[in-house]
Amino acid sequence: MTGASVKLESVTKTFTNCTALKNISFSLDAGSCTLIGGANGSGKSVLMSIIAGLVRPDSGSVTVQNSDGSPAAAGLVFQEADAQILGETPMEDVMFGPLNIGLSRAQARAAALSALQAAGLAEKADYPARFLSGGEKRRLAVAGILALDRPLIIFDEPYANLDYDGVRQVNALITSLKQDGRTVIILTHELEKSLALCSRFIVLHKGDLVFDGLPEQGLRQQLEHWGIRNPLTAYHTAEDLVWL
Repeated sequence: MTGASVKLESVTKTFTNCTALKNISFSLDAGSCTLIGGANGSGKSVLMSIIAGLVRPDSGSVTVQNSDGSPAAAGLVFQEADAQILGETPMEDVMFGPLNIGLSRAQARAAALSALQAAGLAEKADYPARFLSGGEKRRLAVAGILALDRPLIIFDEPYANLDYDGVRQVNALITSLKQDGRTVIILTHELEKSLALCSRFIVLHKGDLVFDGLPEQGLRQQLEHWGIRNPLTAYHTAEDLVWL
């Protein structure tokens, strides 16, 4: 699999009494893994929707394309994983996309089984989907994207409501997607959970792009000024665990 490249040029999006994104420009290479950080209201989710083609910008352009120059589609993993579950079982859920684009049931089942194996859920193919753990539900959402062979996968706050094991499951899957050559974008304010997986770090603040560079460079910024807690803060005693 070759990932998709992404290019935004002067993208602006305004809603009633609110400019969500202000003249945003950046490019992402195919196969890259990028963390886009920002506090709530920074514009991350609007940016995701624009890159995925769900929302049109008021001005500017967005190009997402395969290595041959053809348009590429993004797969989204939403913060509320339950909202993406359409089938009673993981197998039924992952088959939905392939069936919807015209594959036969046999073809859809083969695609779903391969995707579930890649997501580490093959053993639970016929398990009640609603009873999966939080980490497993996010892996199920990714399996649905893999079954459609999307070259770009965007995670919106993928660690929300996850325990330690769930975080590890999601990160293992992101690592696998990187190894497969897919382009990955992670939208989160929880830098400590995934920044080490990324080669690029972008920060949004109140609709502005305020930082774009290497993760190591970003950690030397005053992230708290942008509503993000720097994960390099040291903890030595119980008293250190109070955020003031």
